Amino acid sequence: MEYNTKGKVLKKAVVWKDLYFYRKSDTLYQLTVEFCHRYLPAYGDRTVDQMVQAARSGKQNIVEGSEDGQTSSEMEIKLLNAARGSLQELRADYHDYLNTRHLQTWDVNNERQQRLREFCHSHNDYVDYEPLVAKMNDEEMANMALTLCHQTDKMMCAYIENLEKQFVTEGGIKERMYAARTGYRQEQDAHMQALEAENQQLKKRIKELEEELARRER
Repeated sequence: MEYNTKGKVLKKAVVWKDLYFYRKSDTLYQLTVEFCHRYLPAYGDRTVDQMVQAARSGKQNIVEGSEDGQTSSEMEIKLLNAARGSLQELRADYHDYLNTRHLQTWDVNNERQQRLREFCHSHNDYVDYEPLVAKMNDEEMANMALTLCHQTDKMMCAYIENLEKQFVTEGGIKERMYAARTGYRQEQDAHMQALEAENQQLKKRIKELEEELARRER
């Protein structure tokens, strides 16, 4: 990801729909809605609202952070970290579901988990997951959601780290405004100096021509 900040105050807009971790977070949201609809009671259980809201908050904070990032790197980093926090809450809810029902959380050595991790790594959009989800039981869906949570968080951590490095080197909007103003003044000063030099050369040439004309008239 690169920003062209030379002479500009706003950073280049990020197309959040193209971000892999946004697309995974959207898949995670749709997966969670389906999971809650299928395996949790429609009424009387606050877990449904908590899980759906956490999944939605995760993807929405990515959107807001990316939009705000044009003007405020600090706000972008803050909102992306908020998205991470929401998805971590969601991950805890899936763990709780598996533990309270004595279902298995697949570890890294589990063959099914290895296949699931490879699939999630190479697929981002929910349309690719729907055929699998239709055939899955609750243990399988929960482990898929946990895998997506882990991969999305890892990608976001790397993205945020890059944003933090850019903020250190490029600064926020105040620093970019100062740089833009300074750059503009420097360009104007250089232009005026060039005009002044050209003016002096013209004056010198006019004087030479006048002297040459005077000699010819003698």
